[in-house]
Amino acid sequence: MSEPTSLVLASGRLAALAWGEASAPTWLALHGWLDNAASFSRLAPLLVERMGIRIVAIDFAGHGLSLPFPPGVDYAIWDYTHDVLDALDSLELDQAPLLAHSMGAGVSCLVAAALPERITQLTLIDGLGTLTTAVEKTPEQLRKGLLGHRRSPSPAPRYPDLDAAIVARVAGGVTRLDVQTAAPLVARQVDTLADGSVRLRTDGRLLRPSMVRFCPEQTLAILKAIEPPVLLIEGDTGILSERPQAEAARQAVRGLRRRVLAGGHHLHLEPWAVKAVAEAISDAWQQ
Repeated sequence: MSEPTSLVLASGRLAALAWGEASAPTWLALHGWLDNAASFSRLAPLLVERMGIRIVAIDFAGHGLSLPFPPGVDYAIWDYTHDVLDALDSLELDQAPLLAHSMGAGVSCLVAAALPERITQLTLIDGLGTLTTAVEKTPEQLRKGLLGHRRSPSPAPRYPDLDAAIVARVAGGVTRLDVQTAAPLVARQVDTLADGSVRLRTDGRLLRPSMVRFCPEQTLAILKAIEPPVLLIEGDTGILSERPQAEAARQAVRGLRRRVLAGGHHLHLEPWAVKAVAEAISDAWQQ
């Protein structure tokens, strides 16, 4: 597979990886929580070859090689919409398709609902809408956020080598990952120190509980407002399945096209699943 080109966007604030010719139609790719642009390192070359496009995958703020937010600033999901818009502006794109996984899919839905003129289509991978908190649980969520934000930050985790860091990600991940799938993500997320050990550069503030979340009604309103066409690719062992909230989200999106494929939450990065994902995406948009 072709090696990506490294980019710096948004006046140096955001790092990115690009696959394909600069002159080709550009898709912007958005990764999930605690991941980075390498999330698309297996899927992007396949799509570039099949569809003749260019894919630019950004690292969200605080992830990968992008800069963290300034001290005292929280990471709310709606703040990532500025990363998307800043990236589009840096690439001089008035509008573009979005390719997005998990949290990135939630961010994509926010941008597409609020600024549909900037987004031509959405390809969402095992994610639709944002995490929610029921209205009556708002005080409980705020309590979690306040207590979490007031705890002293922990030092960045350090491991004897990259392999050990990958094993730690597999063991401690929120969703199931194996070593092969996790390897590209971890490799982009660590600094190698003088003694050969590695240290995670992920901003520890990303692990804090959210102070406030959208309530389910707000998220459904956002999904109903999406005008660009949407393709949803799900893993059959992913996070959506047939849960009532997921089904309500799917029903809220007008004209949603859904494909369920063999794979987990990171099926676009799983070596045994990524080809099927690429085929499903190219077949859907080249009809």
